[in-house]
Amino acid sequence: MHYRFSKKPLINRGILVLILCFVIYLLMVFADHPHAVERYYSNGLYPVICYLLHPVLNLFPFSVGDIVYIAVIIYLLYAIARLMKFVFKKRFAQAGTLFLSLVIGIQISVLVFYIFWGMNYFRPSAAERLNLKDSTFTTAQLKAVTTILIDSANSCRARVTPTDLRQNNDTIYHRALKAVMALSNGSPNFKTYSPGIKPSLLTPLMNYIGTSGYYNPFTTEAQMNYQMPVFNRPFVACHEMSHQMGYGAEDEANFAGYMAATSSKDKLLRYSGYYLAVQEFMHTMRLTDTVIYKQLKLQISPRVKKDFKAERLYWLSYQNKINIITSVFYDNFLKANNQPEGLNTYNRMVSLVMAMYKKKGER
Repeated sequence: MHYRFSKKPLINRGILVLILCFVIYLLMVFADHPHAVERYYSNGLYPVICYLLHPVLNLFPFSVGDIVYIAVIIYLLYAIARLMKFVFKKRFAQAGTLFLSLVIGIQISVLVFYIFWGMNYFRPSAAERLNLKDSTFTTAQLKAVTTILIDSANSCRARVTPTDLRQNNDTIYHRALKAVMALSNGSPNFKTYSPGIKPSLLTPLMNYIGTSGYYNPFTTEAQMNYQMPVFNRPFVACHEMSHQMGYGAEDEANFAGYMAATSSKDKLLRYSGYYLAVQEFMHTMRLTDTVIYKQLKLQISPRVKKDFKAERLYWLSYQNKINIITSVFYDNFLKANNQPEGLNTYNRMVSLVMAMYKKKGER
């Protein structure tokens, strides 16, 4: 009797693993149909999830998602230790049951990830949704738009006062939220539902893994590193809240964040948006034409250059082997979720901005 009893949970969990594998397979089949994802998920189920979760979780001044992650990590360490104990004591039926329970937990996490937010990775591209499909550009056009962005960043930086640079995080969060809401109200393509941004409890860890912010797909919360240079924080807040809009791909979230930041009347927020754009465009220009890159670099104001240096030194002070490992992990995560260029996806916002300028007739 003891033998039969110990085997039954193992069999039941094995059956559940197979059922969940089939459900995940069906979900991935659905993901292969972008327009169906757009209609039934991004404009159907996802807004309902936002309406239900955002108002509740916004009541908490701290990140519930951070707490969830910490709890899961603690449990996994405990479960792995327990699994090893069962194996060493040759209690294989219990070890197998626990192992399958962990597999089931991972499968359920995958389902929650995609159902709560991750299916947004598979909707039609922002270029298609925003009618910005003409993303081809010449070197001359890239130079012209980069020049405009440098001038805008220089001008915005000149208006930023020492007082602006001493803004506390609550003020930064409030103004970024206001900008995102204004963008949402002004265009159905940037529709968001009770967005919010929170300081991450994991900020000390985020420094060491080189992360400025992250979106928690399990709780639909946007979190940010509250210690990084102050001129970076406003844009990062807009970027992370852009994920709440349903912009899954990083280049698209960068673009939506850029649109929100540069449309704001707040001096620091506008500068933060143009600062990011100059970084991305100058990176593309360096890969395109080093001679023009060097010419444009001379046009960047000393204040903006000083900020570039301050940001670089900040992240270098935390750089370590963990940063390299997490970068490789996240690169592969992006590639597995419809972003084949991995971390380089962030820089693809250049194509969207160029398409926008071409659409406006600014060359």
